[in-house]
Amino acid sequence: MNPYIQNLNRIEFLITYACTGRCKHCSEGEHGISGEHLDGDAAARAVESICSKYDIDSLMTFGGEPLLHFEEVCKIHAAAQKMNIPQRQIITNGFFSRDKEQIKVITTKLAQSGVNIILLSVDAFHQETIPLEPVKIFAEAVKAAGIPLKANPAWLVDKNDPNHYNKRTIEILEEFESMNIAVSDGNIIFPSGNALKYLSKYFEADKKYTNPYTENPEDIRSICVEPNGDVLGGNIYQKDILDVIENYEL
Repeated sequence: MNPYIQNLNRIEFLITYACTGRCKHCSEGEHGISGEHLDGDAAARAVESICSKYDIDSLMTFGGEPLLHFEEVCKIHAAAQKMNIPQRQIITNGFFSRDKEQIKVITTKLAQSGVNIILLSVDAFHQETIPLEPVKIFAEAVKAAGIPLKANPAWLVDKNDPNHYNKRTIEILEEFESMNIAVSDGNIIFPSGNALKYLSKYFEADKKYTNPYTENPEDIRSICVEPNGDVLGGNIYQKDILDVIENYEL
């Protein structure tokens, strides 16, 4: 077993960089509405391979907007359910369709595939370009399907900073709380990508910020597969994921 990855317990799949939002806080920068997406069959095989050797506690699919390709998301979560991964998460902005019936059908398929927590990205930044109504329809459909759901906001500077973005986020969260939807702690915006471009005045110039999503390269606990299949210097379309893991080196 590769000593740098012997404690692996989480798998993440970045389904696509394509997104329905144009968020100025996005750490990845600008996103288009279309683009490359991960192959769900290849990702599902990777899940099964990893679970044959490692005890995986959690799996997450995200984007961009992952539900633009819900079929691939369902394949991945079905594999995670098959391999008894306890926590099976999706992070979504909830805006992938305006059609109420389509939203219901997709949400039902997510439940059937084994998704057991959805984190809904709602805040001042998402709602600058994403309408609330279809997001609320999605949230109600998720509740009806029996999938646990939490609103997952992004805070600027920190949760208690009185900037106008945070004030607007609080207003939006109150709408979801009135729907009996819990609110997670969310996350603090990291100065990268669009956030650095559009929100730089909110960050201290002489402060060194640590990316909260960076893994220790000598003790990798979580791996993330890119939309093109890249991970750990290898590619799941070209090699079995266990070979990629075994060949990883600093």
